This record gives sequence, structure tokens and C-alpha cells, in this order.
Amino acid sequence: MRLLVFLLCLLPCAALAQGVATLVADDVVIEDSTRLIASGNIEVIYDGTRLTARQITFDQTTDRLTIDGPIFIQGPDGTILTANRAALDPQLENGILQGARLVLNQQLQLAANQIDRAEGRYSQLYKTAVTSCQVCGTQAPLWEIRAERVVHDEEAQQLYFTNATFHVRGVPIFWLPRARLPDPTLDRANGLLTPRIRSSDQLGLGIKVPYFLTLGDHRDVTLTPYGSSETTTLELEYRQAFVSGDLTAEAAVSRDTLLPEELRSYIFVEGAFDLARDFKLTFDVEAVSDPAYLLDYSYSDKDRLDSAIGITRARDTDLFQTSFTYYVSLRDDESNSTLPPIVADIGYRKRSFPRFGGTLTWDLSADAIVRYGSDVGADGRDVARLGAGVDWQRQWISDAGFITRTEAGLRADAYRLEDNTAFGDGVRTVPSAQITLSYPLVRKTNRSRQLLTPMLALGWSDTFGIMPPNEDSTRPEFDAANLFALSRFPGDDAVETGLRGAVGLHWSRQGNEGGSAHLTIGRVYREEVNDQFTQTSGLKGNASDWLVAGQFALPQGFRVEGRAQLGANLDPTLAAAKIDWQDDSLNLAASYIWQTADEELGRPDPISEWLIDTRVQLNPAWAVSFDTRYDVTEDQPARAGIGVEWRNECVTVDLSVSRRYTSSTTVDPSTDYGLSVSLNGFSAGRSDAGPARSCN
Repeated sequence: MRLLVFLLCLLPCAALAQGVATLVADDVVIEDSTRLIASGNIEVIYDGTRLTARQITFDQTTDRLTIDGPIFIQGPDGTILTANRAALDPQLENGILQGARLVLNQQLQLAANQIDRAEGRYSQLYKTAVTSCQVCGTQAPLWEIRAERVVHDEEAQQLYFTNATFHVRGVPIFWLPRARLPDPTLDRANGLLTPRIRSSDQLGLGIKVPYFLTLGDHRDVTLTPYGSSETTTLELEYRQAFVSGDLTAEAAVSRDTLLPEELRSYIFVEGAFDLARDFKLTFDVEAVSDPAYLLDYSYSDKDRLDSAIGITRARDTDLFQTSFTYYVSLRDDESNSTLPPIVADIGYRKRSFPRFGGTLTWDLSADAIVRYGSDVGADGRDVARLGAGVDWQRQWISDAGFITRTEAGLRADAYRLEDNTAFGDGVRTVPSAQITLSYPLVRKTNRSRQLLTPMLALGWSDTFGIMPPNEDSTRPEFDAANLFALSRFPGDDAVETGLRGAVGLHWSRQGNEGGSAHLTIGRVYREEVNDQFTQTSGLKGNASDWLVAGQFALPQGFRVEGRAQLGANLDPTLAAAKIDWQDDSLNLAASYIWQTADEELGRPDPISEWLIDTRVQLNPAWAVSFDTRYDVTEDQPARAGIGVEWRNECVTVDLSVSRRYTSSTTVDPSTDYGLSVSLNGFSAGRSDAGPARSCN
């Protein structure tokens, strides 16, 4: 019969101060009131630690436990310790274990002839074999580290090796007199990260060896030396968390054979902080030594850099935002002095609900652009604008179900121009009004809810005063979001004028199981032609192209959306589609765009491109990823890449190949190869090990 014994009188006072031990065994004998012998199916639970053994002898006079195995000890943090025989204190903090095995975080196992426990913190292992691989009998694991001595510091969560040799399938590869590695329970630790081998057409065969350095609880830096026959590079990543925000910096500096006379470098810094009274500060800094550096080293595909600082505050009834941006172009066909490189703006919008009904919105805004060029005209023109506007909207629903929405507004903008002769300074005012009618029709079934809404809008606006240059609305888009808008220009400089109307039909279906579908069809008609719209915008002429836009989504993670513009003869001028598909084994993002040529926008040839980014988990061990940007017009890819990953319980191998086909006067096509091998079990804060092999 099993007995439950509380060791109240046998444990020392220090143990009682922490908690009470509970012992369960088939047989318990007390000799001379100072010696306890428990045997048969023993289980001891003390202060979150669980111990099982064949026999336990406790001698109160020596304050020692003698335990005969097989012994199994599981700590409160999940650490597992097994042994054949042990002599420990009652708190299981100090003593000796023979024929022992230590398992950390169910990942890393350390087998030793003997383990000495000291101070409840240190475990010293002798003649040790360390691995996270499945061990099958006497067969050598895929990899292991054999060391004369290993010390595990539970408090610092570190492993210290003495006279260690790294083995692969039992074959010694290299020897280390001393080594320190984090145990798998540690979230952050100083030390080397996984090295990566990189081979490039331009930079040759090289290796990156990152070193992670913690700078307290809220800061860290990663230094990555990168060396090859063609370059000597040091990369840096710095991160810091503040009470009110975060800061991240990435940088690199290089000496290479591509530009042997120059010190090449780049730096990207970004941050976001919460300020007082709900304000938010965001900023980023982007700088590079030469246009080709980012692409040569695969740091970024950006061809325009933007350094900006901004402050925003969004509340229920008002919005404030301001920003200052400095642009630098890396393109061969653009001049930094005429981009314009400096753009600044500030704006405030407030809405209220007057007693006579509706919503009243007013705003104040200002912006400025500055070009370096001293030329008179578009290449050197500087523009500053100060504007104010007021808008009133109200909606009614009739007894028959018709929805009527009215809108009226007035806007005034004052312009000041420098280095300019084509446009004059002055004020422009824009009155506007619009009425929109819609009649929603609802249908419910046992499986779905459908909504069909025909819509009609009639609007008018006009301009009085000067005609300013169009600096902020050079690329208008025609889509479902602005089909019934008063103006389809995204900025303030350009304005639609005259009498115009829009007709459309919106259909949606919401399934009871989570699937949904949406379709919008519409067209814009206007009394006067607006010459500021280009032909491919779909808005030029008295009648716009037909707009067809739709979305379809399934609850299993599949989603597709698309948009098309069809001309008078239903000839397409634009077609765009995007597919997203995510489940346990597939992550797919694909998009396609086709657009006709437009000389007014500097696009002499049509655009036809595919963009694909996908990852397929073939099985628990193998995964394949693929990405490409394919130019259908040129019948060649702009870039392509493939990656293969294999992992098991103790190792992860990542192989990648990428090719960049684009070229210019500063950038040549190149192919990059990457290889990294990481040992699972030593990565701080990571426990995503792959499937373990089975033993025959």
C-alpha cells in the first residue's frame, strides 16, 4: 500500500522556510528517528521540483540524501536531470550525481560520467557529450560537442566548455580550449550568431560572422564583420527600446575592389515615440555613399532615399500632422536638384456636429517644395502654399430606403513661387457641391447575406483666381475609393472643375462561414474635359473608362482582388490583380499589373509585370521559397531568387540563390549565393526545432 508522508520533522529549518516536501512511496521506514528509507515507486515533490527514484535514504545527522536510480528530476523551469546514483542535500541543490544526463528546455542534452551540484546554481559535468540531436543507441549523433568539463550556470543561463571538440557523425572537426554558449532558456545573450557564407559575382566568396552584444535590458547591438577576396566590410545593427518608443539603426562601411579609391557606406535610422497630449513623433534617416552600394551588397532595393521627421495626433474629432522630408534619388535619369529634394507640410483638420444637422469639417494646411536648381521653370521652381477649407455633409434615409447624401464646400489657397515665369503668385478659391443617391437592396438566405446598391452622384466645382502649377497630383488613380468623390486628384494643386456625375453599382456577399465577395462597376461623366488627366489615368475625356473592381476571400486564408479600366470599346487601359494565400503549408503573395504606354508620364512602353513571393512547407523538415519580379514586356526577369531550408531537431541548413538582372551605368547584374548552418539548442530565445528522427 502506498503511503503519504510529510517530512515536517526531518527536513531542516531552511527547507521548511521555503516549503514542505511531499513523498510518496510503496514502503517507508524510519530508523532511530533520524534515518528515513523510502523504496518502491518513489515520487518526491518539493518547491516546484519533482523527483522519482527506486530508493531514497535520508540521514538527518548528515543532512544528506542518498538516491538509487534510475533517477529522474524535473525542475520548475522544465530542466530534466537523470542519473544512476546521487548524493544530494534535501534541497537538491548540492551534491554529486553519477552516470547523469541533463536536458535543458527539452532541446539540449548533456550526458556526463558525473555531475557536481553546487550552491543550487552550478552544475559541473565531467567527460561530457553535448548535443540536441536524437541519440539512437551507440550510433553517433549528427553533431555533438565532447568536452573534458562543462559548467552550467543556471542563474546566468550559460554553458562553459573546457577542452572541447566538435564532432560530426563521430568525426572530430575542430578543437576549442575554451568556449561559452547560451543555454536554450536564455532570451538574450552576448555571443556569436549563426555565420553565413555568401558568394557574389561582384564581391566573390566571403563569410559573415555576426556578434550580438547586449547593452542592458533595453539596448543591443549586432556587429557583423564581412570578409571576402573583394571586400572588407563591417555591418552594424543597433536597437534600443524606450518607455515611450523605439529606435533602430542599420549601417555598414566597406573597402572593396569595385570602387577601390572610395570608402563606401550607408546608414538607415528610424524611430517612433509617443509624446505628451497624444502626439506621436516618427523619423527616419537614409544616406548612402554612392548609388550602387545598396544593390551591390543586397542591403536594399530602394532607388530613392527619403529622410523624414513627422509629428501626428489623431483623435475622435481632429487630426494634426506635419512632416519634413528630404529626398535623394539613386536613379540615373533623375536629378536630385529637380526632384524636388525638400518637401515640407503641416495640416490641421477639425470636425463638429452643428445644431442644424450634418457634419461640419474645416481644415488649415500649408506646404512647400524647394529645388536646388537656379533655373527658371519646372527644373528650378520653388512653391509654397497656404490654404484653408470648410466642408459640410449630411445624409438622409427616406421611408422607402433611399439614401441621400449632400456635400458642399469652399476652399481657398494662396501660392508663392520662386524661379518661375509660367505661373504667378496669388489666391485660388474653389466652391463645390455634390449630391449622391443610393438604394441598397438586401437579400438574406440560410448561407449568406447579399447587398446590391445602385448609386448615382452629381457634382460641380469651379476655380476662381490663379492657376497654380500641379506639383502634388501628377499621378492620379481611378479606383473604387474615389469613384463618387468630388475630386479624383490626390493633392491640393489640381482640381476637377465643371459639372460631372458618376454612376455605379456595388454588390457584396458575406457568407455565414466567413467567406466574402465584393464587386464595384462604375463610370464618370463630365461636361468639360480636364486636360490635367492623362490618357492612361482612365479619366480623360467627357466620359471616363469603365471601372471594374472586385475582391474575393475564403476563411481558409485565400484572398484575391483586382481592378481593371475599360475604354469606350471595352479595350483595357489598366489591369491589376493580387493573390494572397496563407495556410499551414503555403504562404503565397502574387501580383500582376498591365498598363498601356503614356508619353505624358514618361512611359514610352507598356508595363506588364509579375511579382511573386512564395514559401511552401513540403513537410516538417523541408521548405522551399521562391520570389521573382518578371517583366513580361521585356520577356525577362528583373530579379529572381530561390531558397531551400532543411531542419531537424538539432540543425537548420538554409541555402539561397538570387539573381538581379537590372543594370545601369552604376549597377551591373549579379548573382548571390548564401549558405548558413545553425545548431538548434544554442540559439537564445529560439525553440523552433524541426522534426526529430526516429530510432530503429
